[in-house]
Amino acid sequence: MYDETKEVAELAREFREEFEGKKVLVSGAAGFLGSWLSDVLLEAGAEVYGIDNFASGLRRNIENALKRENFHFYEADVSKELPEEVLREDFDFVFHLASRASPFEFEHYPLEIIESNTIGTRNMLEIARRNEARFLFTSTSEIYGQPKVVPTPETYWGYVNPIGIRSCYDESKRLGETITMAYHRQYGLDTRIVRIFNTYGPRMRADGIYGRVVPRFVTQALTGKPITVFGEGKQTRSFCYVTDQIRGILKLALSERASGEVVNIGNPDEITIIGLAHLVKELTASQSPIEFHPLPPDDPPRRCPDITKARNLLNWEPRVGLREGLEKTIEWFRGVL
Repeated sequence: MYDETKEVAELAREFREEFEGKKVLVSGAAGFLGSWLSDVLLEAGAEVYGIDNFASGLRRNIENALKRENFHFYEADVSKELPEEVLREDFDFVFHLASRASPFEFEHYPLEIIESNTIGTRNMLEIARRNEARFLFTSTSEIYGQPKVVPTPETYWGYVNPIGIRSCYDESKRLGETITMAYHRQYGLDTRIVRIFNTYGPRMRADGIYGRVVPRFVTQALTGKPITVFGEGKQTRSFCYVTDQIRGILKLALSERASGEVVNIGNPDEITIIGLAHLVKELTASQSPIEFHPLPPDDPPRRCPDITKARNLLNWEPRVGLREGLEKTIEWFRGVL
């Protein structure tokens, strides 16, 4: 069975000097990325305070963290009243990752998504402001909508349907960026914004509430169910393995040159969705048939980051190729399905 503790330990060694003894607040700590970030910070010697209401995060993601003395967890909604214990602490870093983020949730929980990325963002910014802490907001490539420029640089403003089914996520993340920059300009707060492109890996949810393409394909392939491709599968995505994403987020948080900056973190290698389906079939040795379904509304035809800024500012680029990352992800899913 796949054991992610080795990858966590390897990442932690890279950042121990900077985070050892620091107090860090992480919202969305039980989520896919939030739990990875928390585990790496804990292993690096930080004192981590995690917040999650388990709207889409899972308790199993923080089972190991809960056993550690340097992890303090609070079940709470960041868009509501925050725990007094959190408000009393003195933090060095604040990472805001809390938000539902799947297409299924866009349809069923639009108001909760809007609140976490707007009210929740301001609540977390207020904690950072009171502590003069460094703040990092996790935004998304979804803010680019259906981009006319691909690969897409940070200077592209986006082409977004403000009233479409995806708009609760697209537009609330865009407003979250606006609020973050307002705090940077009005209060001089040290803020950073990461625009995350499709990230995958162990701990992704595979049930119906999540619906992301990699866990969907892997789960369908491993269980012998039809692999469901939307449209003709000619749309492209670029997939970033979770350890590369976390390393990019931490590098952005630590960079002395990144205050007020927005940076794409993703893998620039594109693959068609039908190509991904065939690759998953190959790696799982699955006999699952491929079924084609109608495209969801506003589904972008291409999604690929320009990572020039990440290379120049952070000396970051992905290390894990798609085949290697999928092999690790598949091994993990075999152990949990």
